[in-house]
Amino acid sequence: MVFAHDTEDALRGVAALVNTGANADSLRTFDELDEFVQAQQYSGSRTHDAAELRGVLALRSRLAGLWSAPEDVMVQETNAILREAKALPQLVKHDGLDWHLHATAPEAELAVRIGVEAAMALTDVVRAGELARLRICAAEDCHAVVLDLSKNRSRRFCDTGNCANRTHVAAYRARKASA
Repeated sequence: MVFAHDTEDALRGVAALVNTGANADSLRTFDELDEFVQAQQYSGSRTHDAAELRGVLALRSRLAGLWSAPEDVMVQETNAILREAKALPQLVKHDGLDWHLHATAPEAELAVRIGVEAAMALTDVVRAGELARLRICAAEDCHAVVLDLSKNRSRRFCDTGNCANRTHVAAYRARKASA
C-alpha cells in the first residue's frame, strides 16, 4: 500500500470520475450518476436532481485538469477546493469501513463531498512527492487517466477499456510485419 486505504480509495474515485468523461461520456443521466456513486461507495445525502449532476460534472472537469498539473497548480487548486468547502477533517467509521477521514458533513452537496475527498487524497499525493503516480493512459487513442499504485511505478494503461491489450497486439503485429 502506497497511501492510507482511504486515500487510495479516494484516488481511485477521482480517476473513475475523470474517466467517465475521458473517451465517451458515461455520466450523462441520473441513473449513471447513481451507478457511479454506488460503485464508488460515496455516503451521505443526495438530491437526485439536475443541480447535483451539474455539480459533479463541473467537479469532474476541475479534477481532470488537476490530474497532470504541475505541483504548484495542484496545491493551489486543492487548497481552493478545501477552502471553498470549509473542510474540517474528522475520523469516521461507517458502512462497514474502518476509520477514515471525512471533511464535510454528510448533508453537504455530493459534488462538495466528492471534491473534498479528492482534494484530501491529492494533498497526500503532493505531501508524499508522488505526483508521478498520476498519469494519462499510454495508448495513443485514449485520454483516460491512470492511477499507478504499483510498487515499481510501472502502470501505463487505464482501466476504461482494453488499451494495454490493444497496444501490445498492435506492437506485435508491427514487429511481425517488419520481420
